[in-house]
Order: sequence, then C-alpha cells, then structure tokens
Amino acid sequence: MGRKNEEKSRILRDSGREMVIFLERWKQKRRRLRIYRWCLCAALLCGSMTLGTMGYLHLYDQVPSVLRIRAGAAQTLDLKVPLTGEVAAVSGQGDSNIPKGAVTIDLAREVTLRAGSQEGYQMSVKLFGFLPFKQVGIKVVEDQELIPVGVPVGIYVKAQGVLVIGTGEFVGEDGIQYSPAKYVLRSGDYILEADHVTVTSREQFIRLVDQSGGREMLLTVKRQDQQMEVRVRPEKDQAGDYKLGIWIRDDAQGVGTMTYIDREGHFGALGHGINDVDTSTLMEMEDGTLYQTEIISIKKGENGDPGEMTGMIVYNSDRVLGEITDNSVQGIFGDCNEKALELAARDPLPIALKQEITLGPAQILCTIDGETDYYNVEITDIHLDHDNVNRGIELRITDDTLLSLTGGIIQGMSGAPIIQNNRFIGAVTHVLVQDSTKGYGIFIENMLEH
Repeated sequence: MGRKNEEKSRILRDSGREMVIFLERWKQKRRRLRIYRWCLCAALLCGSMTLGTMGYLHLYDQVPSVLRIRAGAAQTLDLKVPLTGEVAAVSGQGDSNIPKGAVTIDLAREVTLRAGSQEGYQMSVKLFGFLPFKQVGIKVVEDQELIPVGVPVGIYVKAQGVLVIGTGEFVGEDGIQYSPAKYVLRSGDYILEADHVTVTSREQFIRLVDQSGGREMLLTVKRQDQQMEVRVRPEKDQAGDYKLGIWIRDDAQGVGTMTYIDREGHFGALGHGINDVDTSTLMEMEDGTLYQTEIISIKKGENGDPGEMTGMIVYNSDRVLGEITDNSVQGIFGDCNEKALELAARDPLPIALKQEITLGPAQILCTIDGETDYYNVEITDIHLDHDNVNRGIELRITDDTLLSLTGGIIQGMSGAPIIQNNRFIGAVTHVLVQDSTKGYGIFIENMLEH
C-alpha cells in the first residue's frame, strides 16, 4: 500500500511539474506573441509615418514658394494638388479680379487668375481646408522678351580683395614649422584691408606682408556676410621673406555660354554663379569682363566622366564683349557693348513662367562646331520649388548630332538657352555625372530676379 501511495505521489508531482512547465512555456509564448505584435505595430507605424512624411514632402515641393503671374493677362494655374488656397492682396488692387478680402481656390482644379500691374498677393495653402500647409508669395510681373544668344564667352572675374583658399605651415629661419594664420583665417575669407590699406591684388598683399617686418598686422576680413578685424604676426621663412602661411587667389577665369540679352543691352550668362574651385564658395567680385572666345577642342562626355569645351581667350580690348557687374547663384550679369549685340542676331522670344513649362520636347541653343544652332532635348521633370535654384528643370539630350559631337551636356555649355514652344523657359546649368545625356536647368524667371 505504501509503495502505491508513493507511486501516486510521484505521478502527481510529475504531473504538477509538467503543468508548471506547460504554463511557463505558454506564458513565454504569450509574451513573445505580444512582443511580435508590438514590433509589427511599431513597424507599421514607422512605415506609415515614413510614407506620410515622403508624401507630405512631395506635396510640399509641388507647390512653389513664389509664384509669378503676368500683369493684365488671364492665366491658368493647374497645380493638381489636393489642397486649397486663400488668396489675399498685399498691395493695391488695380484692375485685378481678386477681391480685397481673401478668396478660396481649389488647387486640385484649373484656376484662372488675372492681376493688374504692380500688385502683390499672399496665398495661404491649407490641407483638408483648415490645416496650415504653406505660404506662397504671388508676384505680378510684366511680360518680357529676351534675345536667346547661346554663344561661348570667356569670363574674367576680379575678386573683392584676396580670397583665402587655405592655411598651412612653412619652415622658418630657425628650422621650426610655423603657421601664423592657423585659427585666425579660414578658407573662404576675403582679406579686404591690411593695416588699413585696401588690398587690390595677390601680389600687393604678399608685398604688404613682407614689408611688415614681422610686426603684428591688422587685417580687415569679410567672412560670409560679416566683416571683422583680426590680428596676425608674420614669420620669416628660410628665404628670409615674411609669410602668413596662407594660399590666396584674387581672380578667376573660364569659359561659359551667354544666355540672353534684353532690350536694354543687359546680358545674363551661365545660369549659376562663379565659385572658387578650391573653396566652392561664391566669389565676391570687384569687377569682371566678358571676352569673345573660340572653342578650340571638345572632350566628349561619358558616364562618370563629364566632357569639356576648351576655349581660347585673348585678353585684348578689341575682344571685350561687356562688363560683368554681378556674380550671383542665378548666374553672371552685366552690360553688353556693340560687339556683343552683333552676336545676338536672333529675334527676341517671350519668356515662359515655370508653371507654363510642360514635360516633353524642347530645344537648347548652343555653339559646338563653330555654328550656333538649336538641338533637340526632352524635359523629363519640373521642380516648381526645388531647394537648389539651379536645378528646377531636368532634361535629356535627344539630338543625335549633338550626342555624336559632345556625348551630351559638357562643361562650357552652362548658360545655353532652353526653348519650348517658341518661348524662353530657362538655361542649362549642370550635367548628371553618371549619365552625360542628362542634366539640369534653371528657370528663366529665376535668372531675371537677380
């Protein structure tokens, strides 16, 4: 009897132990399922947030921050976005069809607008009709015609003062390494004055440093948008010359394409600014000159290796085409002389605003084999509100002749006018390095706003 009871007790203990194990495993499984469920929910939430953010940003880019409309002309606005806009006048009403108060428009449909001259408007764009989404400035502009040029030009720009490319070390008279300007000057600084003497050239500044005799110098420096004064003491190198240990440049030159000439004889070129090759900063210019040039060689572009036009620039007064007065992110601008006006022998074309550009066929005007001619391209994408003002238009070269000559877009073609439906829409600015047949352009309205 005792043995049977012991056997029953053992069986009960084993059964209880198995039940405990089963319950523990069941709890662990429940915990794992709960964790999996939470992970799945978190993944779905993150995915939804990512898709929502991407959709929001895409929609945001579809609505331009600045919209220009022609004065006195009825124009159709067709953004095709599921948003509403409340338009209110900022200045006088003139003969506008937009009332003094705010008027609500459906941006998912075509809207016809007409504004009088010298007016400004603000459009508050909303999501679902009540959530603030974006503020759009509406500028009223006069209609304009420009002469497309498309000829290569030689460019010379004189910097304001001297540009600091970088700092370094040199061996002094005593054999010790010196770097006087380290932690004082930075790459991208412009040295405007040295001991209250205006700096006009690289050679003059080197001479002023050497003439300091090793005493501390007071430099007036422009750093980004701020002007400041710094002090630095030159040291003698092994040749006995006083130095600061900096590399400097006072000018830049190159070849580009003239984009347009307006009725007043002002030109625009390049479609992007002149940046220093070492610091990549926009050059602060004191003055500049445009020269007539001839293309002497063409290196065809290949995928991963952009091509290049090499031009011969003769810096003679009889080769001058005009004076450069402004170097900005939208291009270089200035005044033409009679020789430049002779190059612009084409009829002026009306400009097209960015919302009037369509995907599909277009042309660029450029000079490749000595003749200025139109070549076929395709507009593949339009960015109404791109962060980079120089990349509002995406295009692809489709012209077999141009492809056989250059392989696509090459350096030196920057500024080539882009024409669509006999209207001036922009200028070529960049090539896509991975595919030389593709590139970018700037809207002509952005070039004109400089």
